[in-house]
Amino acid sequence: MKRYLILLRNEPLLRRLSLIQLLAYFGAWFSNVAIYTLLIQMGADATTIALVAALHFLPGVFQAPLSGVILDRIHPKRLMILLTLIEIFCTLSLISVDNVGMLWLLYVLVFIRMGAASFHFTVEMSLLPRILEGKDLQAANEIHSIIWSLSYTFGMALSGLVVYWVGVTTAFLLDAGLFVIVLFLAYTIKIEIELSQNGTKMMVMMREAFTYIRANPIVYHLIILHAIIGFTAFDALVALAAKHYYSQIIAVSLGIGLLNAARAVGLVIGPMVLGHWINNRRLGWLLLGEALSIIFWALVIDNFYLSMVASVTVGFVTTTLWSYTYTLLQHHTHSDYYGRVIAYNDMIFLGVGAFVSLLIGYLATLGVSLSMITLILGSVFVFAALYYRWIRQMYELEEIG
Repeated sequence: MKRYLILLRNEPLLRRLSLIQLLAYFGAWFSNVAIYTLLIQMGADATTIALVAALHFLPGVFQAPLSGVILDRIHPKRLMILLTLIEIFCTLSLISVDNVGMLWLLYVLVFIRMGAASFHFTVEMSLLPRILEGKDLQAANEIHSIIWSLSYTFGMALSGLVVYWVGVTTAFLLDAGLFVIVLFLAYTIKIEIELSQNGTKMMVMMREAFTYIRANPIVYHLIILHAIIGFTAFDALVALAAKHYYSQIIAVSLGIGLLNAARAVGLVIGPMVLGHWINNRRLGWLLLGEALSIIFWALVIDNFYLSMVASVTVGFVTTTLWSYTYTLLQHHTHSDYYGRVIAYNDMIFLGVGAFVSLLIGYLATLGVSLSMITLILGSVFVFAALYYRWIRQMYELEEIG
């Protein structure tokens, strides 16, 4: 924790970006419980819930080729202001959805809103390697993953209580208010970086990025490795578990909020404990640790209290996996391609998250138990550990720092 505080004290731009991210992520997750609660109140089936979960990831997939070029050509401050305005508009518009007949509007608003949110995230993550490097960059990624986890924890937990006490509409109004604060912070931030001033056309820049990735196989292998962390996209699984297993002992909104909050506790603690320990040699063991923790959750998913414990263990490993694989990719990418490579990386990562969400809904509709679905997701990380071992044998990975 001390190294994070020192870095934030010495880097004022990182400090402001972190505050913006804290509030923006909090706002994003604060609305999620309200959205899933609204769906369950309207009698939505497993397929609909899974589709909405997938819509949280799909926008980043479709916009990545264009957003990568934009990131390398347009100043990040202008992008952050525009994207925050979009999030405010979409969040307020969600209030008008009150019956199944308006599901189409919910789909559209979630798609646009999460597109802006994922683009906002990519803006910040492509900015970090321009202002930091080495261990400072790794620590900054860990800070941002901790912020994501804190926002996830309090956003889910407090939203569950707010929705339970005062309803979905109030949750959306409060959420829009948070984004107004984010807008003010983005408007007043000072970001002094130089972007490329060449007049290369966007399509040419896209082709250049694909050519660069093809010519550097270690880059696309690290993109795939990072994308595997997308198999921890459990939103649909948590909502279905709350609906089918826990609704007899706790309100659905509280069940969703508390289970996600428990996982986020692990997400926050994990990098504080594992941040100093993790390196290239130990990453494979951490992938196996994720597999075991998810398999444990699969065995106890029908028990609310044991699921809370299992969720903490799952989250404990996830954050460090996410931040370290992200840092490896940044570390092995040339600075001229930061924006495009990070955008394409997020495209693959979010595509995996969308696929997993849809897979959960599809398997649940076929009658596959939630325990078996969770077991399948956990087994993926066993293959990920073997894949990473192959990467280390085939390529020379540079240590961070």
